[in-house]
Amino acid sequence: MTSSPASDLPVTLADIKAAAERLRGKAIRTPLLNVPALDDELGFRLFIKAEPLQRTGSFKFRGAYNTMALLDPEARARGVVAFSSGNHAQGVAAAAQLLGIRSTIVMPKDAPSIKIENTRSYGAEVVLYDRDREDREAIARRIAEDRGATTVKPFDDVRIIAGQGTTGLEIAEQAADAGVTVDAVIANCSGGGLVTGCAVALAALSPTTEVYSSEPAEYDDMARSLSAGTRQTNAPASRSFCDALLAPMPGEITFSIARRLLAGGFSADDAAVARAMALAFERFKLVIEPGGAVSLACALQQRDRFRGRTVVVVASGGNVDRVTFAKALAA
Repeated sequence: MTSSPASDLPVTLADIKAAAERLRGKAIRTPLLNVPALDDELGFRLFIKAEPLQRTGSFKFRGAYNTMALLDPEARARGVVAFSSGNHAQGVAAAAQLLGIRSTIVMPKDAPSIKIENTRSYGAEVVLYDRDREDREAIARRIAEDRGATTVKPFDDVRIIAGQGTTGLEIAEQAADAGVTVDAVIANCSGGGLVTGCAVALAALSPTTEVYSSEPAEYDDMARSLSAGTRQTNAPASRSFCDALLAPMPGEITFSIARRLLAGGFSADDAAVARAMALAFERFKLVIEPGGAVSLACALQQRDRFRGRTVVVVASGGNVDRVTFAKALAA
């Protein structure tokens, strides 16, 4: 991890601050939550950046709105297309509704029903596909070509990364306002837009803060890529109930940032994630979806590493159906 921000990164603090201005009055400035009694039990100070309370229930609205707000009138008139298992889908659909843009979202048939229903509720056209037999990017590309629409990528776009980076900007500002020195931030990682956006903001505003990625145990491609120095893929047969974090490999742009700014990567299995979901509900009164709770699960597993330090975990989303949530609480 570098000790200071690099001027030649594809995304800068200025980009993130500009995104924050576009999002002002649109996105929610989510709270940084802390339970002192839990800190005593854990042996380190733990804060949760509560993105389940964000518009659409996840951080994804930030990047989607920032990207689409930058489209010119002609592009807006032709509409947008996105592919997502749920949270990016909802973020794009909600941003499109606010901006008066037609949206079409390609989603897997096995995506949680709550995410499909929510996406449709924002006025989007949803096109379902078979995750095991069809290529979502190819489907989205055909739709975009037929309509002249703009594809809003889920992570590998500087506008998306800048929008997600406003999460890290808020962490730095909120910690400073509270007089808190943050030693480490752990952010969930699929393609890497959130964790790298946060890393850019924190490298500039809190350069001593270490930033780590967190992933499901069978989808730890970012952690393995950081170790290898090149982008690594996940095995096709990999499975996890963390549906929001199942990208096959890090993005090109996101990895170019991650390899320079991240301190490392952690992973947690589904059982540890379920325990983290239950702890967040019981101690923070917060509903977190599986993919949103991996960062918390990793922090809990790494308590010896972080003993006596201050850690912020980004709970990236809360879009979980009641059956899955109930099973996690009962695990």
